[in-house]
Parts: sequence; C-alpha cells; structure tokens
Amino acid sequence: MSGVVGMDWSFVVGIIYLLNTIFAVVVIFFERRNPTATLAWLMVLFFLPLIGFVLYLFLGQNYTRQRLFTLKEKDDATLGSIFEEQHRRLLEGQYWLSNPEAEQYRDVILALLRSNRALLTQDNRIEIYTDGKEKFEALFAAIRNASHHIHLEYFIVNNDELGREVVHALAAKAKEGLEVRLLFDALGARAGGGSRAAFRELTDAGGYIGVFFPSIYRVNYRNHRKIAVIDGRIGFIGGFNIGDEYLGKGPLGYWRDTAVKITGQAVKMLQLRFFLDWNFTTNEYLRADPVYFPEQDGGGTTAVQIVSGGPDTRRSPIKEGYIKLINAARESVYLQTPYFIPDDSISDALRLAALSGVDVRLMIPCKPDHPFVYWATLSFAADLLDSGVRVYTYDNGFIHAKTIVVDGKAGSVGSANWDVRSFRLNFEANAFFYDAAVGAEVKKRFLQDLALSTEITQEWYRERSRRIRIKESISRLFSPLG
Repeated sequence: MSGVVGMDWSFVVGIIYLLNTIFAVVVIFFERRNPTATLAWLMVLFFLPLIGFVLYLFLGQNYTRQRLFTLKEKDDATLGSIFEEQHRRLLEGQYWLSNPEAEQYRDVILALLRSNRALLTQDNRIEIYTDGKEKFEALFAAIRNASHHIHLEYFIVNNDELGREVVHALAAKAKEGLEVRLLFDALGARAGGGSRAAFRELTDAGGYIGVFFPSIYRVNYRNHRKIAVIDGRIGFIGGFNIGDEYLGKGPLGYWRDTAVKITGQAVKMLQLRFFLDWNFTTNEYLRADPVYFPEQDGGGTTAVQIVSGGPDTRRSPIKEGYIKLINAARESVYLQTPYFIPDDSISDALRLAALSGVDVRLMIPCKPDHPFVYWATLSFAADLLDSGVRVYTYDNGFIHAKTIVVDGKAGSVGSANWDVRSFRLNFEANAFFYDAAVGAEVKKRFLQDLALSTEITQEWYRERSRRIRIKESISRLFSPLG
C-alpha cells in the first residue's frame, strides 16, 4: 500500500513539473512579456512549482488580454477620423490653443492624441476634491439635479453605508424615469461585500447594472476606472471608489485622495469612455445620440485630454504621458501615488529630472493597505534618493491620490497608479490638464500635505531594520509578476 501511495505522489509531482514546463514555454515563446517579468515568472515556476502553478492561473495568462484587444479595436475604429483631423491641424499649427500652458505642452498633447486618440478640449472648468466628504457631496448634488441620465463606472462599489446611499440615490432617479446605469468591476465589488443582490433596489426601480469581467478568480484585467457622467454635462474622474473607507471610516483612518469635477467638452470624452466600456460589458451598444453628448460651453479655458490605458491599448499611454510631463519639467515635479513600482523608463525620467536641477518630490503612504506592494514601493522610492529625488510618507492616514503636477502648470489626475498593474494590466482613465490655475491648485494641495508628512532621508533608509530589509527584498522580487 505504501508503495502505491509513493507512486501516486511521484505521479502528482511529475504532473506539476510537466505543467510548470508547459507554462514556462508559454511565457517564453507565446506571450510577449517584458523580459524582467518573464524572468520573474520563470523563477517562480521552477523554484516554487506548486505556488507558481497557482499564481500563474490567477495572474499570468494573457489570452484574455488578446481577446480584449480584438473587441476594443473594433469599437474604437469608427472614431479614428476625428482624432486624426485634430492631430493634423495641431501639427500644421492650424489649431487654436486656449491658454499659454496648452501651447507650452503642445508636444505632450500631440503624443497623447496620436498614441491614445485623446481628443483635446479647451473650454473646461475644473474643481478639485481631495476630501471624500466634499467629493461625494458634489456627486450626490449632481445626481439629485440630473434630468435625463446618470452613468457611473467604478472599480469598487462597497455594500456599506456609502455604497447603499449611492444605490438608493440612483434608484430614486430611476423611479423618476431617468436612464441610470452603474458599471462596476466584479472583483472590486465582491471585495467590498457586494453582489447583484446589493443592487436590487436599483434594478427593481428600472436602473441598469453592468458587471465587468465576471470572473473573480482572475486578478488581472480589472476595470480600475472611476468615472461619473451626469446628463452629459458634468463629469467626475479621479481616485475615489465608492465605500465608507473613502470617507475616512476604514481601518486606515483619514483617506487622502484626489478627484476632479469637469464641466465642458471633456465630459463628452468621459461619456465616450463610459459608452465603450458599457457596450463591451453588456452588449447593449448605446448609440451616440446627441442627448448623451449635448453641446455646451463649459465657461472655462482649461485644456483637458481624457487618456485611457490598459489591456485594450498596445502600449502604456498614461505612463507615456507621465514621462512626457516629467521630461518637460523645468522647475518642479510633484507626484503622489499609493503604489510606486516603476519600470526603468519612469525611474530614469525622474532621476534625470532631479539630476538636471528639477525639484522632484514623491509622496507615498506611511502604512500599507497591501503589504507586499507597500514594501516594494518603499524600496523603489528609496532607489531615487541618491539622484536628489525627495521622498515623503504621508502620515495623516492613507494617501490614495494618483496625481502629478509639473511646474505648477500641467499634470494629471485619475485612477492610474505608478506601477506595472496600472500601466499594463488594468483598465485606467486619467484627465491630463494644461492650465496654470489648476496646476497651481494641485501644487498647493501637495505642499499642504508636506506639513503632514515625513521625509525619507538616505541616512534613515540606510539604518532601517533587518526585518524591513527582508520584507523589501521579498516584495521587490515578486513585483514584476503580471
């Protein structure tokens, strides 16, 4: 009997090693991965066979990404002529730019327009929110005043007090006869205790829900966007999800995030982003009826591009936009992110800016919500210290903002973190802005946060404990996986 058991165990081990070998072949020959990620996967598969097998099933496969490419490109193809025309006119100097900052960052605008079809709009007004209570008060006010439709798209909609309040507000408008659509990611909603039953009040009232990527067993290719469009006239975009912790009621304490409210033609681009995601998720295929894209004058002069990134783009347009902004800096680069796991292109851009005399400052959390990511973030941030980049930990709770502001004139606010997951694996959306008044306000908020932060010095980092060093080393080793 023991011989049979031993033979069965040997058979199981043999199968595991065979599967590892097959996965290794797939990683090397069939998936066009970054070489660093390829090496990381090979190490996991060969040195941690069983763990590697499970991780690959959850994180490693790219077949879904290829399917998303096919479907998204088909949807996006009809819009090409509009973007090409604006690109041509900008190149030929035939396009009027609304403010000096738009002219100064013309090359950034051109790059994003060409790589991502990020149409430039210039009549926008922007309001900035860095506190959850203020942001959601503005969102609820917009919902109450809606007269035709409400479109919300969030990674997480928790089944908690705030989540239920949002669903209740949406249901009330649906009962009034408005078109109400709520799109959320299956994994994000499940993590917050949500399910289809949590949205029954909305669907019973005549509203619609869309569940993005229903498989909750795959960590990659999640819809991480945070977008709201009200009547096609008001838009929100940023880092806040829907849940009590975003009001500072969670275990991490006060929640420091950033979102913007937009009025103006950029709302059309947010609406378009929602349409593409809703159509892909539900197969309803909303049509570009003028009632969803009303003509309006935002009454402002802020130039805005809505930039989308993720598995449906062949490169990383948001990352490329970040790099273009860093390279354009002459005085300062201030960025905030909860997760900082950059590739060499981002690290080199920040390092070179600092070495060139630009005041480069990075703000990260002082506490982890995801321990492995936190310790990897600390390690990668500390790598920049010797080039003159100044790094701070935000001590007044948890910082979740994903922002960059350059010279107080241009920048970005959105859902994309500074890590490989946001650049390649999740669906993201950011608003890139070109305006001195908006840039000055984002810079002002950053400088105010410095008073609530601790600077990480090279001396402090060298004296960190052995325990922290071990955590960093392990976390950094696994950071390229994806």
